[in-house]
Amino acid sequence: MGHGHDHPHDHSHTHGHGDGHDQGDMAPVVDLTIPDAELSPSELSRRQMFRRAGLLGAGLTAAGVLGAQGEAAASASSERRARHGDEPRDGYHWLAGDHHIHTQHSSDGQYRVIDHVQHGNAYGLDWMVITDHGSVAHAKIGVEKVNPDIVAARRLIKDTLVFQGLEWNIPAAEHGTVFVAPGPNEVATLKEFENSFDGSVKNAGANTPQNEALAIAGLNFLAQAVKKRRVDDALFLANHPARKGIDSPHEIRGWRDAQPDIAVGMEGAPGHQAAGIPKPNGAGSGRGYYDGGPSADSFPGYPAESYKTFGGFDWMTSTVGGLWDSLLAEGKSWWITANSDSHTVWGDTSVRGPGSDFNANGRYNDPVHGGAPNLGNGDFWPGYYSRTHVGARSFSYGAVMDAIRQGRVWVDHGGLISGLVVRVREVRGGQRGVTLGDTLQVRKGTKVEVCIEITLANQPNWAMFVPTLARVDVIQGDVTGPVSDKDVFTTPATKVVKSYEVGKNSGTVSFTYQLGEVAKPVYVRLRGTDGNRSAPGLLGASVDPAGPAIDVYGDADPWKDLWFYSNPIWIVPRG
Repeated sequence: MGHGHDHPHDHSHTHGHGDGHDQGDMAPVVDLTIPDAELSPSELSRRQMFRRAGLLGAGLTAAGVLGAQGEAAASASSERRARHGDEPRDGYHWLAGDHHIHTQHSSDGQYRVIDHVQHGNAYGLDWMVITDHGSVAHAKIGVEKVNPDIVAARRLIKDTLVFQGLEWNIPAAEHGTVFVAPGPNEVATLKEFENSFDGSVKNAGANTPQNEALAIAGLNFLAQAVKKRRVDDALFLANHPARKGIDSPHEIRGWRDAQPDIAVGMEGAPGHQAAGIPKPNGAGSGRGYYDGGPSADSFPGYPAESYKTFGGFDWMTSTVGGLWDSLLAEGKSWWITANSDSHTVWGDTSVRGPGSDFNANGRYNDPVHGGAPNLGNGDFWPGYYSRTHVGARSFSYGAVMDAIRQGRVWVDHGGLISGLVVRVREVRGGQRGVTLGDTLQVRKGTKVEVCIEITLANQPNWAMFVPTLARVDVIQGDVTGPVSDKDVFTTPATKVVKSYEVGKNSGTVSFTYQLGEVAKPVYVRLRGTDGNRSAPGLLGASVDPAGPAIDVYGDADPWKDLWFYSNPIWIVPRG
């Protein structure tokens, strides 16, 4: 179930390398958004001296040790606090991010790293992961070539954390995000992982037991890299899992069970959301490019509807009582996210730089102005439409990764809401209870309630309208324990148990759902909608009377159908 512990990895960075800093510039020394690994040896020595003396941080600048440069660093820190909130919300800094972004170092990408980071920062993202495609060219030279661009972006854009990762061609399956904490071994670790375990590099895409085993071996490699402190942390999340039908239920369970601290979730909503905009103003395809059907390697049990999106969300997530719920009903911690999968942006006027030779150079030349908006592109800039909000204990790389691992995550499209706080607690306990991703343990028969506070959208989104939240649904399921059939993808005791009409369009709204006396293990999760499109769920109206409707190929404007989803909370009685 939800992790009820702090992950034991030490997320500090204690190794440095030269990178051309002016040795007299003290601002990087006290700027804790710059990892230790990116400081020059002299800067790292100074930082360690201040750390040992107990002066690093606010106390250092307050003491006036750094003079004007210290004041500048303090000013920058104040700007970050203003952006990320002076006080944590519900005990956490809720940081918006995107873990699926492609650059000119992908064979189907176009933009520089800094292009994505500047746009993501402008659109409100606090963290991002660069995930260029695994391939022979990328494994050979791309992993190394993109790193200086990522390091430069970290220095230039201080209030957005930029991770290096890659999009793994999972052996025998689809794609997935793999990323590691910044540090001196991030490039070497990712390079070895890709060369050893990427399905494209190893020609291991076919659906065979041997290739499935190779995927597990890749996750084991990442776990060992963390255990041996080669990197401080590593995570894997499956991307667009139902698009081709080749992520079978037993594979998903196998990844999670093999390394539950590494394999932590999947995209609940894929990127490429602009692809559904109708022609002539858009590509006229399916949201997420979910526009195909089964192949020889697809899991044969999946229904035809599984290859489509529902309100922009993947079938595994959007089906109440479906595959995601079947994992939660086992008590498995498996979280959902929402990302841009940004390659080429709808309405952008740039094109790849002339004279590009990707196979030779592992990258395309820098983009140039192309003269006209490209309305056939299927992507938005990171942060423009899709956001993954994580409840981090601080604004740092380690805290973001830990928040994802713990499941303190909710996602939204189109800025549908501005904030979400969920607490499950005893009715008469006087306690704060627990939040997303966690487990509340109570005595059998204790009355429990779900307390929901939503900050409604308070400004126009990037389509220039203020979205309105119409309804919030509480979804509840029984925890039935491990399944004998690892390919099961339904669970019989999960359904929508309560719906709340919002009835206002500004400020905050609060709802309290009474679970009643807890006699057996259950979980709850939330979703919300603008109310523009809905239909009975695939398992029937008694399970989901007004769920997201299946998206229509060629006519699925993403701005006209907005949803948010939360990750679950478990309630377990004892005694």
